[in-house]
Amino acid sequence: MTAMNDNPQVTEYLTFTTAGQIFGLPIERVQEVFRPARITRVPLAGAQIAGVLNLRGRIVTAIDMRSRLDLHARDQGIAPMAIGIESGAESFGLLVDALGEVLKLPDAEREANPVNLDRKLARVSAGVYRLDGQLLVVLDVDRVLDLGAEAAAGVTAD
Repeated sequence: MTAMNDNPQVTEYLTFTTAGQIFGLPIERVQEVFRPARITRVPLAGAQIAGVLNLRGRIVTAIDMRSRLDLHARDQGIAPMAIGIESGAESFGLLVDALGEVLKLPDAEREANPVNLDRKLARVSAGVYRLDGQLLVVLDVDRVLDLGAEAAAGVTAD
């Protein structure tokens, strides 16, 4: 039994799935969720950049989370959902397979990345939660958006 605390620290996460894996984003980083209408490909952009889209007059860079996490490509005809986030003055849309629910999870239950966590996920993970037989990977938004550092460092997939 754990001692009861009147005010345990909890964080709210917007959950989503991509390639069968469940992820969580801290809700305070999420601006909105939407279904992207039209994504315009950007010439010479890396595979992780799906393109740009216009969201109510703002230009949003769409990041394909499957590509970002080195997961297999989405089946054609399956429309992704987008999670809108901002970093600095830039707007981004993280393209994911499906949105989940908002979960309030105790900070004390968040664990460090397990040693057997795929290193592609570990690069962008801020820890994990064990939920009913599933591993929820908490994403570090800043690391997800840091596309240039890996390209500059010459990181390649195995």
